[in-house]
Amino acid sequence: MTASQFSRLLLLACIWGASFLCIRLAVQQLSAFQLMASRVLLAAGFLMIIGWWWRRPALPWQRYRHFLLLGFINSALPFVLYAVSAKWLTASLLSVLNATAPMWGAVIGAVAFGQRIYWRTVVGLLAGVVGVALLVGLDPTLTPDALLGVLCATGAAACYGLGTHLTKRAAPLDPFINAHGSMWGALVCLLPVALWQPFPLQISGVTVGAVLVLSILCTGVAYLLYFGLIRDVGATSTLTVTYLIPLFGIGWGVLLLDEHVGWHTAAGAATVLFGTAWVTGFQLKLSNITAKN
Repeated sequence: MTASQFSRLLLLACIWGASFLCIRLAVQQLSAFQLMASRVLLAAGFLMIIGWWWRRPALPWQRYRHFLLLGFINSALPFVLYAVSAKWLTASLLSVLNATAPMWGAVIGAVAFGQRIYWRTVVGLLAGVVGVALLVGLDPTLTPDALLGVLCATGAAACYGLGTHLTKRAAPLDPFINAHGSMWGALVCLLPVALWQPFPLQISGVTVGAVLVLSILCTGVAYLLYFGLIRDVGATSTLTVTYLIPLFGIGWGVLLLDEHVGWHTAAGAATVLFGTAWVTGFQLKLSNITAKN
């Protein structure tokens, strides 16, 4: 991985870490369905323009069932769950709980698809449970109602784990096509409920800005960076973004939302990331990061 590619990886983690900040800001005025319907609509439109600009082939609409299922499992449902949990949980905690997605992928793979579980996977899963317990059980700001938010956030991470397996088992498609098509599939799932709910009469500039950043930057641009990294360095190296997102998520929360980070946050985040690394079996080798001549 070159220095330029590693910089793009850091930028992607920075952008995705900011998504939890935007959700926290926008969910104060918009419902979870309204916020995420706006997100996928703008993101789908952005990707459509990019696809036209890059002369990508048209979406294979005969695969609409695949796009609907992937859009529901990998976007619509987890997006709404994160928006609901953001009513109680900080951006810092949301970003760390998001990092448990590979653990859920391992559990779902073993239970639903008969994949073998190695001893390191068990160690990683146990570490993840301990890390979440540190984050939740020792946070003095969390109320009993916040447990619903924790359940929603962990459910969202589990959706990403399931979505990975569904994508692997579906007929292969170009990653850009998968992302673009799943955005329209997610919109079909979210829009009916979003339109049924009463829309706020007044929306602040902060909310509008948060929605735009969440949609265009944290979804559309982030997908382009993600697919570019997969193309250039491979999926395994791109997986390191999972470990970097909580660092930026916590940083954005502290910097812009004045969130408090105690020792339990640092200890819990470190334990969750350790568990994720063991579950995935990934090791980041900084010695492989070299500068371009």
